[in-house]
Amino acid sequence: MRRTSHFNIAVTPIVKEQLLRWSQQYEEVLWLDSNGHSDQYGSYEAILATDALTALKTDYHSAFDDLTEYYNSSNDWIFGYLTYDLKNDLEHLESNNHDGLEFPDLYFFRPKKLIFVYKDKLVFSYLPAAEEAPEDDFNDITAVDSKNESPHTIDLKIKLRTTKDTYFKDFERIQMHIHRGDIFETNYCQEFYAFSKDYDPVTAYEHLNSISKPPFATFGKWGANFLASASPERYLARKGDKIYSQPIKGTAKRGATPKEDLQIKSALEADQKERSENIMITDLVRNDLSKVAIKGSVAVSELCQVYSFEQVHQLITTVTAQIPQEINPIAIIKATFPMGSMTGAPKVSAMKIAEDVEDFKRGLYSGTVGYIAPNGDFDFNVIIRSILYNANNHYVSFAVGGAITAAANALGEYEECLLKAKAMREVLEGNS
Repeated sequence: MRRTSHFNIAVTPIVKEQLLRWSQQYEEVLWLDSNGHSDQYGSYEAILATDALTALKTDYHSAFDDLTEYYNSSNDWIFGYLTYDLKNDLEHLESNNHDGLEFPDLYFFRPKKLIFVYKDKLVFSYLPAAEEAPEDDFNDITAVDSKNESPHTIDLKIKLRTTKDTYFKDFERIQMHIHRGDIFETNYCQEFYAFSKDYDPVTAYEHLNSISKPPFATFGKWGANFLASASPERYLARKGDKIYSQPIKGTAKRGATPKEDLQIKSALEADQKERSENIMITDLVRNDLSKVAIKGSVAVSELCQVYSFEQVHQLITTVTAQIPQEINPIAIIKATFPMGSMTGAPKVSAMKIAEDVEDFKRGLYSGTVGYIAPNGDFDFNVIIRSILYNANNHYVSFAVGGAITAAANALGEYEECLLKAKAMREVLEGNS
């Protein structure tokens, strides 16, 4: 049984920074921040989970069964991630491409210490096994002096695993599959990477978040493995007998002036190619949700709506469904994973083709991070716009991708990938 303590405090960016930096004393940390974006599906301004009591770390073999057993036996909050490569537990698929990061395929933990962040208070939810009292930790958190811990600037030499020529050749191979009728659309991704012994994961996260301010920002630490994510996309959330998915397809840059920005936004909303990509994936998501939904309850509440973020405009669709109250949360995730926006249609064929043409193992990129509550509610993002790091081999990685359809243009898709890479490059290359 968790004990709960409330502390009234105006939650400013400094308080959030203090929480994150205080948590670095622990081996497992998951920080989820909505950055002030509020909707009917989210519940908190931010959540910090840390100081693991138990953990589940495994490869893809029987991963969903293992996660189901772990959640059921915990009877508590669990936090963690599912990599894209759990597809291999669901279908006859493989992941044989280069893997510089070497993250476990799945990692969840039960935190001794949970801190729920609201705009005007912090709510500490601690297991009896937590060694420190909430009052003592609150005092330590508010005593963190971020000015005295100002980190160095990151300045790395970023390499492209996929050359521009290779990208264009792969694009043509994918188009061949489309024209042959093998697929309608696939999400083709490429990796950027570097090596660094001095990379500071907290610095990277704070910089990336400050220039992006997304609704699903994430900092993850699992031993020597780190995640800094500025994800704008929700994969799947559950509240009671409702589930929600919000796939993104369609990206445009922000304008230099308010007039130009409005023109770009209007053009994206009217772009038939971008809308077509979004609608294809919306149909896939509707089909996925129908596997667990009450018959006739799947609905599109918002179609191709433009959402504006610090770096880009995005086309986002919201798909909802009603589910049986007794269904296990892992069963819902298993039925819909991986998310349609990162695969293509038909899903299995698209994943096979992506694996064939891509030259890196996606791992946590294209996967998801989030939590499952004791009552079965959950919220998971899509890991895009993210930097990953393995401190053991000093490997830094980020990846970007885009939907390839019959109407796609190779140069246009390549330039969209570079636009998506802009924020991560700014963080890692020391640009401002």
